[in-house]
Amino acid sequence: MERDVRILQTCYPQIYLACHSRHSRRRSAAGSLSASDSSLLAHLDEREPTRPTSLARHLGIGKPALSAAVKRLAALGFIDVSRAPADGRVLHLRLTRSGAAAMRQHSVLEPARVTALLRRLDPSDRRAALAGLELLARAARQMNGGR
Repeated sequence: MERDVRILQTCYPQIYLACHSRHSRRRSAAGSLSASDSSLLAHLDEREPTRPTSLARHLGIGKPALSAAVKRLAALGFIDVSRAPADGRVLHLRLTRSGAAAMRQHSVLEPARVTALLRRLDPSDRRAALAGLELLARAARQMNGGR
């Protein structure tokens, strides 16, 4: 396991440094996203719901701050807020199609750089790499109280 930890600790920063945006973005009146908005959207999924309390805890922000951000992003059509079917007191947050597009556009990972990185892999290696990342992301969500 120690070797596996070291591999992840070594590889993740290399990928980040190769692909991250080289400029900062500020929210504008036109509804573009701040870095914190983009980060919040990056923690949501289009299918799997996330509970606001889990998200606030993970992001290290208070519930009122998260509530304001969710309200703003939902008004922009980037987040779908619904009640859990099994318990109407529980809120579920999901990324909308518009939110996914906005998040991709404003991600800390620049789409052109990610595309260039992925093009360096042959199709079978690319599928394997992405499947591995999806598995790690799923484990991360489970670790943080999501599915």
